[in-house]
Amino acid sequence: MPSTQRVIADLKITARGFIRSRVGLFFSLVFPIILILLFGSIFSGSSGPVTVYIQNNDQGACQSSVPFCASTTFISALNSTKAMTLILVPSSDNFTQYLLAHSSTDGIVIPQGFQSGFESGKPVNVTTYGNPASETSAIVSGVTTEIVNGFNLQRAHGTAVIGVSSQTIKAAGTKYIDFFVPGMVGFAILTSPMFAMVNISSQYKRDKLFKQLSLTPLTKSEWLMSKVLWYVLITFGSFILMTAVGVYAFGAEVHFSFYLLPFLVLGPLLFVSLGMLVGTVSNSVESAAVVGNLITFPMMFLSGTFFPVSEFPNFLQTFAHVLPLFYVIDGLNNVMIYSNFGPALVDLGVVTAMAAIIFGLAVGFFKWRED
Repeated sequence: MPSTQRVIADLKITARGFIRSRVGLFFSLVFPIILILLFGSIFSGSSGPVTVYIQNNDQGACQSSVPFCASTTFISALNSTKAMTLILVPSSDNFTQYLLAHSSTDGIVIPQGFQSGFESGKPVNVTTYGNPASETSAIVSGVTTEIVNGFNLQRAHGTAVIGVSSQTIKAAGTKYIDFFVPGMVGFAILTSPMFAMVNISSQYKRDKLFKQLSLTPLTKSEWLMSKVLWYVLITFGSFILMTAVGVYAFGAEVHFSFYLLPFLVLGPLLFVSLGMLVGTVSNSVESAAVVGNLITFPMMFLSGTFFPVSEFPNFLQTFAHVLPLFYVIDGLNNVMIYSNFGPALVDLGVVTAMAAIIFGLAVGFFKWRED
């Protein structure tokens, strides 16, 4: 017959070991809570205003002698809904190219003759731009239609003078898989170096292997750079496999450019250095794993890996912009989806600065011999 005393004694040992295992505690208790908070926030329906580009091509009709300016009143009405954050586009710019240059699919164009159409009753259409599969584009179309209906009601007998037409652009044809491929490339750039280097550096530190390496001609920078080179090779292999599967198995439409190469090199450099830094400054293998997970998992879900950051609530979008992986994935999106090299260079500059700083910190804190 089982002994209750022995069962309780073994239960205490098991509980003590579990409590001492910070990794076990993290994945059993903390990680599920993080997932609930992240996905609850993303899908809670409490997203902030949609960023929409708007071009007023009838602004010249609003002279001082006109008592009622239809186009500016229309824009004010759109703003008053609080559903959209409007960014004005100069009427001299090509609107479609402007959207593409800003990696956006959501826009509204007020046509020339909007004022005279409203006054004379000559039909005129406001044009909305967007992706039919996007929730944000549906919001833009719906809100614009409601404002147009309100303007028509202001006329005598509610005559439907103002209409709404829709347009799609090159970027609006993108599918989820098109965004998912760059996101998963960024995911590979993050996870392989981070998890491996956190584990390697903390274990080498614990087992005094760094002390043994110090007796060889190999320098700290050389040892770290060899790891960077290895994960750059792994990244290129992952990139080829993922894009091949995305293109040939799911019909993903991605563009290849020389601008991809810096991201595929500097990304691994950044996260090898970050993993090394976490492992070397931690007091134990367990604490290093916990800190590494706390850094890595938010980046997995909040940097645009699985979902576009533009669809997150505003506070999560703000948080995403402080995460290093965001700039890697955003740069890959700008190159592979939009062929938008200007913003990609901005992302590359941020990644380069972060990689240089973190690599310098990793080398500075990395010691062959512990004091």
